[in-house]
Amino acid sequence: MKCPQYAKVGDRQYKINTSFRTAIRCQEIAQDKSIGDFERALGIICTLFGTEALDNSEDYEKLLELAKKYLSCGKEIEEANKKPDMNYIKDMDLIEASFMSDYHIDLTQEDMDWWKFNNLINGLSNSELGNCCILNNIRNLRRFDASKIKDTAEKQKILEAQRFWALDNEEEQEVNLTKEQQKSVDEFYKSLGF
Repeated sequence: MKCPQYAKVGDRQYKINTSFRTAIRCQEIAQDKSIGDFERALGIICTLFGTEALDNSEDYEKLLELAKKYLSCGKEIEEANKKPDMNYIKDMDLIEASFMSDYHIDLTQEDMDWWKFNNLINGLSNSELGNCCILNNIRNLRRFDASKIKDTAEKQKILEAQRFWALDNEEEQEVNLTKEQQKSVDEFYKSLGF
């Protein structure tokens, strides 16, 4: 499916700023809890469709609906309770490195539309055998079920890495360890000089 260039509401057409940077800015606005819901909606509308979209308040609801559809690349929005494994804002350095390694595209110099950007993210190398871009290595780590690991020291290394790479909106999960496991963790930290 091709990235749309315009959004139509009634007899009005609004040019969409299709740059992937604009879409990421819309996500920053959507996640900004320091502003109210109405201001966030206006910020997204203005950023995506331009200031002329603010002139027609009767179109706000439809424009916000179209913005959500556009930002989800025309696909159904994933379940709200599904734990995310990537954040475009927090992971931008990983995304840039992965685009450079897989596609030889320098995102600091290149501009592309949001839908192409997402298609390329979905096509980044990802293999369980280890041949994987850095972004997908981290995404795989975030999704990995550490409870499957029997070796306590190895499990702790994985849990530490998951905490290090955790997304900001994730809540810390407390791990209940037996005394033996806690002793092993303490020894691990001691060997690291903590």
